[in-house]
Amino acid sequence: MNQDAGFNDALDRPLNLGAQDAEDLQVISSLTQDAVLTVDDLKWSRAERQLVFLLKRFRWEDVELAKQQGRDPERVQSLLVIQNATGLASQGIDRKQADIILSLMSLEFSGAVDGVGDLILTFSGDGALKVKVDGLDVALRDVTRPYVAPSKQVPNHDA
Repeated sequence: MNQDAGFNDALDRPLNLGAQDAEDLQVISSLTQDAVLTVDDLKWSRAERQLVFLLKRFRWEDVELAKQQGRDPERVQSLLVIQNATGLASQGIDRKQADIILSLMSLEFSGAVDGVGDLILTFSGDGALKVKVDGLDVALRDVTRPYVAPSKQVPNHDA
């Protein structure tokens, strides 16, 4: 019997995932929830039709094992790369304030089955980015070893 991969299958390995449809994007969205970055960690290249984020991603996939082993929760630096980007708009984010800290809440795709549409990145505090794409192509890749989350806490959204 074949089984789908689970979180535990990649605990000791860096993530390297791609999304080319809305269902795949949900996986990346869940893994990047509560990732933090500054405006300066965002690079938009109209010529290359690419938007790149350097995230400090909370390692949701490791939370249960960390609890079982009595370890503090971890973060890891990751690249979130959006290809085929043809436009970028922001709401509630001043892209001129490079040191503003943003906390990513979700990624959602609104568009056609062929991937043409808008990718919405929602941040805490009512900030959002809308990326126009002419084909959904998003990649998430861990680029450092995990490290103890500075807060030593699991993000909490109950408030």
